Amino acid sequence: MLTPLVLIPLLGALLLLLLPAALQPGRLRTAAIATLMLLLGWTLLVCLRFDPSSAAMQLQECHPWLPSIGLEYRLGIDGLSLPLVLINAALSLVAVICTRDISQRPRIYFALLLLISAAVNGAFLAGNLLLFFLFYELELIPLWLLISVWGGVQRSYAATKFLIFTATSGVLILAAFLGLAVLTGSVDFSLTPVSSENLAMGSQLLLLIPLLIGFGIKIPLVPFHNWLPDAHTQASTPVSVLLAGVLLKLGTYGLLRFCLGLFPEAWALLAPGLALWAAVSVLYGSLAAIAQRDMKRMVAYSSVGHMGYILLAASASTAVSLMGAVFQMVSHGLISALLFLLVGIVYRKTGSRDLDVLRGLLNPERGLPLTGTLMIIGVMASAGLPGMAGFISEFLVFRGSLNTSALATLLCMVGSGLTAVYFLLLVNRAFFGRLAITPPLNPIQDARLDVRLIAVAPRETIPAIAIAAAIICLGLVPWGLGYLSEASTSAMAAGLLSATTTAGAA
Repeated sequence: MLTPLVLIPLLGALLLLLLPAALQPGRLRTAAIATLMLLLGWTLLVCLRFDPSSAAMQLQECHPWLPSIGLEYRLGIDGLSLPLVLINAALSLVAVICTRDISQRPRIYFALLLLISAAVNGAFLAGNLLLFFLFYELELIPLWLLISVWGGVQRSYAATKFLIFTATSGVLILAAFLGLAVLTGSVDFSLTPVSSENLAMGSQLLLLIPLLIGFGIKIPLVPFHNWLPDAHTQASTPVSVLLAGVLLKLGTYGLLRFCLGLFPEAWALLAPGLALWAAVSVLYGSLAAIAQRDMKRMVAYSSVGHMGYILLAASASTAVSLMGAVFQMVSHGLISALLFLLVGIVYRKTGSRDLDVLRGLLNPERGLPLTGTLMIIGVMASAGLPGMAGFISEFLVFRGSLNTSALATLLCMVGSGLTAVYFLLLVNRAFFGRLAITPPLNPIQDARLDVRLIAVAPRETIPAIAIAAAIICLGLVPWGLGYLSEASTSAMAAGLLSATTTAGAA
């Protein structure tokens, strides 16, 4: 039942590579869309088979692979991984749909998008540490190629920086997994939590810290965030949608599944420091976003801040805060995807993302009124206004963390307030005021803007409208996601409490 979630996009990628090179890009795009629609349909079928009342891994598949080194093909799904598999299928489809005018190596381009989708699903479903690492690394080279071949002017620099940071992340994670096998004397690489009875606290910390750094690079958390703004700025819009909406969640998923899940006692010991790290990341990301003039870099730095909320929730490790972490992963994926889609539309129609250049794009006659309206919805959701997905996730994170990490939670609340500041600056400068783009950047415009901006075709805004609707629905009816995840997050919190209580008694 779970293997098709990996095989469908993987076989789709292979099929695209086998198609004739002379095939028109539109037909290749249609084939990729059909593949991802099949993947989304199968994901919904998995949801129907999923039992939300159970916290255990469900629909498990296990086959021997290389038993001598502890590698086995083991897949499973629970309330933590299911929402992420869903959002991966949805945003992968959005990324392909919003791809336009791809003329350079279209077969490879769409095949790489499908390969990333397969790798991400495999990582979220993996029930073996080595299998997770293989899928985790599998998405590295495809994303590097998507940035370095189809990116902007400085794509080589951004792609190389991304490759160095994320390769370092993989090395640290693999070292921790191998170290766990050596120190415990077990080579099954299972997801069994480690306790002080079979591994001393010092050894647990020795393994947990490289895992924290490795996943901190992927999330990314300050000071390991430097690769993200450059990668987003140089990547195309579909790649930015996948990067922010899905790939960063590999880091937060790993933080919860492996750092907290494998080392609950050591995690509890480091929790106060991790909460402060989260606050620093949130505040730094927010202040850096305020200083940006490039719309895309501003949205990228906002991701640095908003991903810090998940570390705060994980450090508290209460049932409510962990539920908030799941909500934050999903809501941030949707909101960031929406914002990057809209920034991409603005850039295509005006030729600029500079907030010192753009003005009055909300103008109903010659501007981009629908794009501006959707941008306002995305900004409100990111700022945590009630009725939006962002409000639900932030409320749960803050409510679940306040009693255990009061100072860090209050600092993160300040960061949430700063979100409204930098996104209001974006909306006010780019969309309100008198319509003006100086100097004229679009070839059909003159200095007086006597000519309409190029009209935005409905097909260009349909993905953004669908994501905006999902953001509002999740904000108004959050019980669906909560129902899927509550059993797993509650069990995770209870397991951590039990482990720390046992360690304290010992």
